[in-house]
Amino acid sequence: MSLDLLYTRNIGIAAHIDAGKTTCTERILYYTGVNHKIGEVHDGAATMDWMVQEQERGITITSAATTCFWNYRGNKYKVNIIDTPGHVDFTVEVNRSLRILDGLVFLFSAVDGVEPQSETNWRLADNYNVTRIGFVNKMDRSGADFLAVVKQVKDVLGGNAVPLQLPIGAEENFIGVVDLINNRGIVWNEEDKGMTFKEVPIPADMEEDVKEWRQKLLESVSDFDDKIMEKYFEDPNSITEAEILGALRKACVANKVVPMVCGSAFKNKGV
Repeated sequence: MSLDLLYTRNIGIAAHIDAGKTTCTERILYYTGVNHKIGEVHDGAATMDWMVQEQERGITITSAATTCFWNYRGNKYKVNIIDTPGHVDFTVEVNRSLRILDGLVFLFSAVDGVEPQSETNWRLADNYNVTRIGFVNKMDRSGADFLAVVKQVKDVLGGNAVPLQLPIGAEENFIGVVDLINNRGIVWNEEDKGMTFKEVPIPADMEEDVKEWRQKLLESVSDFDDKIMEKYFEDPNSITEAEILGALRKACVANKVVPMVCGSAFKNKGV
């Protein structure tokens, strides 16, 4: 039992209404093999929207739980996912779900950023000291701005938002991300609906921004690992992926850092 619990995680998904929580969850279920086709909210076919009222209105009314499995670095993780409502009338559903969570994926619309229910859910998560990661969704929409949302998380929510990625392309030209941890470009394959991705060179016009934000990432994690701190001053390029991830984990569990990533769940990118 102890071994099972070591690789078991209860993960919640929370956001303001219409940020794409259920759409994101549908992709997770598809990529982990739970579902063999993607159910869309607007078709009333989403797995997590099981109530007739949810299917008719296209919104989540009650928290829904499901389980998937994910192989990561040789270990098989059991992930219990709880998809929570985003409407203010159903805040109590979010509150009762937070009690049992190991972590929370906070979705933000890349266009609308931090919204009223985002603030409410954030305060509730503070009450239970739940670890958070931010996913900026809808990067394909007109007006999408990843770094503006990162700034809002800092200024409005008071979270120490640290980007782990930068978007490649903007709005309808969004095609992938630059992975700041491994210094590589990632583009998801449309043929298999984003199930796989390919590595691409970092666009030349992004090199300076990537250098700047990778440096900020290393500065943030070095505060939580003396070894990284030493390497940062001696040779930043010698810092390994494992060291960065280890320091990030410690910082996240202590709620000192909120890692920020981006994508477009509906377009099958970034989930």
